[in-house]
Amino acid sequence: MDVAALLGGGWGPEPFREFILKLHGRCNLSCDYCYVYESEDQSWRSRPAVISETVLSRVAYRIAEHVERHGLDEIEVVLHGGEPLLAGTKTIDFTVTEIRSAVPDFCRVDFTVQTNGVLLTERMLDLLDTHRIGVAVSLDGDRAGHDRHRRYADGRGSHFAVRRGLDLLADRYRHLYQGILCAIDLANDPVATYEALLDTEPPRIDFLLPHGTWTAPPPGHAPEETPYARWLAAVFERWYRAEKWETGVRLFEEIMNMVLGGHSASENIGLSPVVMVVVETDGTLQQVDTLKTSFHGAPETGLSVFQHSFDMALLHPGVVARQIGSAALCEECRACPVRDLCGGGAYAHRYREETGYLNPSVYCADLYRLVRHVETAVHEDLTRLS
Repeated sequence: MDVAALLGGGWGPEPFREFILKLHGRCNLSCDYCYVYESEDQSWRSRPAVISETVLSRVAYRIAEHVERHGLDEIEVVLHGGEPLLAGTKTIDFTVTEIRSAVPDFCRVDFTVQTNGVLLTERMLDLLDTHRIGVAVSLDGDRAGHDRHRRYADGRGSHFAVRRGLDLLADRYRHLYQGILCAIDLANDPVATYEALLDTEPPRIDFLLPHGTWTAPPPGHAPEETPYARWLAAVFERWYRAEKWETGVRLFEEIMNMVLGGHSASENIGLSPVVMVVVETDGTLQQVDTLKTSFHGAPETGLSVFQHSFDMALLHPGVVARQIGSAALCEECRACPVRDLCGGGAYAHRYREETGYLNPSVYCADLYRLVRHVETAVHEDLTRLS
């Protein structure tokens, strides 16, 4: 990709507004589908287990520099891992204090932690509450569905421990509750999974397609049968036809928003510029880390908070490709009638060893069917109301 030509042609990058900060590079669970530990990229092995205060201070400086340079009035910092809560209360306290102290007063900094929920104790939640850190928890449905994949290294299921922490969050600390992330497993009944997730009345659910590529397809990959579209369509019907609002479902809401003429705020659907960057435990900058499923080193930029600004990462070809919309899509995607709604799907899911990322998503057929399903439902309701 000729970035210089794009800049010369008048294109300019969108500044980063979401900073995914890897506080801890290890995990207390051993989920068999994890893209960090079970994929082609094994760089976690050579990185520090926990981020240092030296790295954190430099991250804070670089974020503040980026905010100043672009006059940003709001950003989000996502505490991530591994399992970020393994970093402990001292590191979390230092992280939030350091970043908020560095960022100019004109910019609001929202913090969120993405956790497996096992370490959500009262002491931990008190700290998160003190710093106004929102909490999103990974839960894959009921006990059987969750424990099929989300286990401890010794094989024990984690559902009981996750629900213990999640119940505490949803009760006494509900104001921190951001929602649930659920990885789709075709072996789980879609409606039963959705209803199990409703048990703690989450403000939002984000259903995630299992990470896969054309080189290493996801479980049950069958384009002619579109099993993931059928699974998601069943959830959509249960959610969309409910007598009263129960929760938000991000994927459906994003598609509906685009059908109605809006823009997507998700990197997994639509053509809106992706404005997030990952900072590893050693301070290196990465593209979206789900690229680890492609090949070893796929997310790397060669940049670090010690030598480089975030603006330099904006000019990395992989970052540019996720900001220039349809221009980064393959010919087949550019000609597709649902191009603007689908957006080619998640960037990581387009990978094929022979052609890189210039391909349709490995979920192309599923995304097409799901988008059409949601689009039809919305148009039918609009016609009925007109």
